Amino acid sequence: MATIDHVSPLAPARFPELPEIAGARFATTEAGVKYAGRKDVMIAELAAGTVVTGVFTKSATRSAAVLDCQEKIGGSGDQGAAIVVNAGNANAFTGKNGVQATKAVTNAVAQALDVPEERVFSSSTGVIGEPLPHDRITAKLAEMSSALSPQNLPDAAEAIRTTDTFAKGAARVIQTSSGEVKIAGIAKGSGMIAPDMATMLVYIFTDAQIERAPLQAMLSELNEKTFNSITVDSDTSTSDTLLLAATGQSGVDVTEDAAFRAALHEVMLDLAHQVVRDGEGATKFVEITVQGAATEADARTHALAIANSPLVKTAIAGEDPNWGRIVMAIGKSGAAADRDLLTIKFGDILVAEAGWVSPDYSEDAGAAYMKAQTINITVDLGLGASESTVWTCDLTHGYITINADYRS
Repeated sequence: MATIDHVSPLAPARFPELPEIAGARFATTEAGVKYAGRKDVMIAELAAGTVVTGVFTKSATRSAAVLDCQEKIGGSGDQGAAIVVNAGNANAFTGKNGVQATKAVTNAVAQALDVPEERVFSSSTGVIGEPLPHDRITAKLAEMSSALSPQNLPDAAEAIRTTDTFAKGAARVIQTSSGEVKIAGIAKGSGMIAPDMATMLVYIFTDAQIERAPLQAMLSELNEKTFNSITVDSDTSTSDTLLLAATGQSGVDVTEDAAFRAALHEVMLDLAHQVVRDGEGATKFVEITVQGAATEADARTHALAIANSPLVKTAIAGEDPNWGRIVMAIGKSGAAADRDLLTIKFGDILVAEAGWVSPDYSEDAGAAYMKAQTINITVDLGLGASESTVWTCDLTHGYITINADYRS
């Protein structure tokens, strides 16, 4: 597997401060699943009463771990729970071997942490099609159990990385009318990013008190506006998993709390943007908004067509304001559009209107704008009042280098 020896130019200046979440403890280790000399496994121990919700990839070739999580996710929160994640091996396309490996890991974690096996949620990320050396993970569980601490969430963010160039974390502390609530989350993802449910791997923890049904509904809705609205390379992973755990330890009920909902949205969007900023080989962070659509579905279809177009993404990488490629992407999307009603902007620069280049547009101005690290593209279809925003990155030679060498 290729070694990543640089940090994305779009990375945050530093890893954020993550508050301790009461009822959640973490540990990491170097198990040697695939990598040498780095942490590659993390476990999270969750207190009795923790509610666990999630969304998962819709891939028809999803991994054994994803299938196992989907079977368990609706279980009772009366007892403790755990999450175990390994990097370097996706345990996908591994047949009965994969099922047995997942079972071996979840059973061992259940015994090590004294929680029911049906409350152990596992994830695996990395190379597809290779048997998971689960014994390397289970051999480390006693060591990890003794190292559990609420302070180890940043280490967990490091341990779940594959081709990521930086660890990803986000947090919010909210003052509600009933008291303080904390949210902290970590994510991994860099390539094979075009979620069709959630994303790569994401784990969010809160001490808020809320029943499972309303929390699941909140997560699913916010997911559509965050992780399901990003794309790096138009490829959906076999392992995509997003788990949200609410320990209830704060005693603050957030079922109807707008501040909690807004803060959770912020954490999810922050993590989603970090995944895009760490897109394999990325040098530009791109926001694409399509307005004036007949329906929100049409707006989203157009926005994703632009975001996933290799021609658009390579033009951005080359700092070429080639607005004709945006017109092309709109035309091929299959959603409703009228060539003669289109308006296109790069940032505040009006590029095209009424189906033609704007008479006030300057190619020099467009080229200068494309040199920025953050690019905003806005399209108005002129057909209605619906809109959608998605986020992506450029497509560079770095993407080819990373993925051509991925298994070596």
